[in-house]
Amino acid sequence: MVHFNIEEINLICIFHNADRRRTMGFIREALPDMDEDMRALARQTLEKLDAMSDADFDSQHFDFTDDTEE
Repeated sequence: MVHFNIEEINLICIFHNADRRRTMGFIREALPDMDEDMRALARQTLEKLDAMSDADFDSQHFDFTDDTEE
């Protein structure tokens, strides 16, 4: 099973669509508009998404997490 860190999960939540392939497509489309750090995170996330199956993606629950302390 692929494990995502908080930043990767949040990125997936921003671009999440009906399935893994569409989500990956939306992330890829946004790459040119991202700064260098965000592109690196997106590429890392895409590698993990590519390594998992559609069934694994569908079984995961992605919730946006605000990890800042108040």
